Amino acid sequence: MSKLIKKAEEFVFDLFKNELDSSFIYHNYTHTERVLRSIREIIENSDIDKKDAEVLELAALLHDTGYINTIEGHEEESVKIATKFLKEQKADDKIIDAVNECIMATKFKNTPETELGKIIRDADSSHFGKKYFNEASEFLRKELEFQGIANYTPIEWNNENIKILTKKHEYYTDYALKNWQPRKEKNLAKLIKTKKKRKVKLKTEELKAKYKAQYKNESPERGIQTFYRVALRNHIKLSDIADTKANILLSVNAIIISLVLANLISKLDTNPYLVYPTAVFTLSCVISMILSIIA
Repeated sequence: MSKLIKKAEEFVFDLFKNELDSSFIYHNYTHTERVLRSIREIIENSDIDKKDAEVLELAALLHDTGYINTIEGHEEESVKIATKFLKEQKADDKIIDAVNECIMATKFKNTPETELGKIIRDADSSHFGKKYFNEASEFLRKELEFQGIANYTPIEWNNENIKILTKKHEYYTDYALKNWQPRKEKNLAKLIKTKKKRKVKLKTEELKAKYKAQYKNESPERGIQTFYRVALRNHIKLSDIADTKANILLSVNAIIISLVLANLISKLDTNPYLVYPTAVFTLSCVISMILSIIA
């Protein structure tokens, strides 16, 4: 690693740490490191000389620095920051121009024309062909939401990713086509599968809702069923009330009989006129208890 690359790494790290807004949860130093790793992956497996390799690594490090000032047109802002930094490091003008050209090649809407432009463009979108695609994609979705640019639902974002992978993105280098394209196709297949599953689930839910509403509106027995449910509920309530009253009668009569047996029986010998009233009273209590039990 050259001294210039090392200084560029330190410069970008400090720049993002101190000046990049915290809402950039995708376009941050982690993304820059990811692009740098992808650049080095291509360099190690391609016939690229040291000078071009240095240009590519510098461009990878500096290509998103413009986000500290703006989102729209951040590539142009990155060129300004890169130019200032490289001039301070007394870099050759040819290197500065080459780095700036690579930075501008990362514009997603443009088609890269030079070999170095194709390499950095592939590296910048290497996550499309990686296992961590879903994770990186979710960070980008949340970043757009945090910045108030767009608020995609998971379903909308899934559809947007399908659109990007099928119509807007392509790999340009032989290495990316050979090593990243297959994984990109797998990621696309997963997105399409998820979309189909959601469609089936949505259709099933719609049919359930439709038939439920139809049954609710058209079933002639629904009113009868409601009547019987209400009648049963009322019957249960009345039964509870009757049981409560029966328990009260049983308790009261049991207490009365206990008092009669305890206090009057012993006095009947000396007070014979109490025999008949006591018998009638006790019999009434017993009958009341029997009726309570039957009820």
